[in-house]
Amino acid sequence: MDEATGDEEDEAVDTSLYERLIGGIDRAWLVDRLREMILIRSENPFHEEPREGYREKEMGEYLCARMSELGMEVSSRDVRPGRPNVFGSLAGRSGETHLMLAGHMDTVRTDGYPDAYEVELVDGNLHGRGSCDMKAALAAYLEVARVLREAGVELEGRLTVAGVMDEEFQMLGSQDVGAAGPRADQGIIGEPTELAVCPSNKGRVSTFFRTRGRAAHSSVPETGENAVVRMARIIQAFAGYNEELLGREPHPLCGHGRFNPGVIRGGVQVNMVPDLCELEVDRRTLPGETREAVYEEFRSIIEPLQEADPGFTYEITEPSWLIPPNDIDPEEPVVRSLLRAYERERGERIRVSAFPAGSDAPHMGFPTVICGPGSITRAHTTCEFVEVDQLEAITRMYLWTVLELLG
Repeated sequence: MDEATGDEEDEAVDTSLYERLIGGIDRAWLVDRLREMILIRSENPFHEEPREGYREKEMGEYLCARMSELGMEVSSRDVRPGRPNVFGSLAGRSGETHLMLAGHMDTVRTDGYPDAYEVELVDGNLHGRGSCDMKAALAAYLEVARVLREAGVELEGRLTVAGVMDEEFQMLGSQDVGAAGPRADQGIIGEPTELAVCPSNKGRVSTFFRTRGRAAHSSVPETGENAVVRMARIIQAFAGYNEELLGREPHPLCGHGRFNPGVIRGGVQVNMVPDLCELEVDRRTLPGETREAVYEEFRSIIEPLQEADPGFTYEITEPSWLIPPNDIDPEEPVVRSLLRAYERERGERIRVSAFPAGSDAPHMGFPTVICGPGSITRAHTTCEFVEVDQLEAITRMYLWTVLELLG
């Protein structure tokens, strides 16, 4: 795999200005802003009614207030009641090039995490729900805007900071950006990559398999048809599916597609032959793979089971999760610029890589790369934290890219 980093002559950054600006980055200011955001409870409501603590309204209000203080043009648009996307922009002299720094305002739940909002700085790590996933990046975006404003720097192009709702569930916020704007030329989403530059990530198709049977008393099971037994045949039919996926040509960054049968439900009580069984499966897709192609693969594996069981029927539902893959060209200006920023920050070149989880990036409607502070291994855990050193480092990297693309 080739290293996707730019040549020195491609740089368009006034390095003396950059050095002056990074000298103005305030570690304490970053930590204080992140601490404030973590303390704003913004857990995703999922299927429940949004309410305080389980919506993005309060986070959106916070971001709007902060961005307004920084002289940004601020707007808010409810995607669902009490659940807005928010935007703050610096227009720039010409506004010809538009860069968006985007991040989701919601977090996962805190069940089993009693210390989720006891925000503590321990050994250089700031702990709390949302610290790395992904309020740290939002704090870095605000610091970039603050440093530019206090230094009196007027950009040539337009810079927008976006707070997006509902990433942790249906990604309605990024879908709304893609449909209703604002549209940018390039984008960054600061999901936790430990500063790695990720132009690709796998997608996801999750759905339910359902098998039907006929209920009967368990003392005379031959008078019924067991839906659980039929589902067991489906599970067995998929036993070699992952090995088959691993035998295919891999994507250069994302590798191979994967499959997992994750949740199964069937039957009412133990002395009844079950007439319904349901299995939720998860298929991680590669760039180029479609929902339709995945469903066709599923059917091709299941349908031969009908030959041995004339009463066998099954159903594949509409997707319970449908997240497209992201796959932008590593030559996109935002990717090359972040790679140069990483090299300046760390003193070494890196290759582009794939983000292992889903993200808002493919919905945004313009080339968007994933690059942020913190580790994905800490996201969604009961011990979430972000390294403050990485928070400072990503702020410098974002600042470099803003100057290079918009300066």
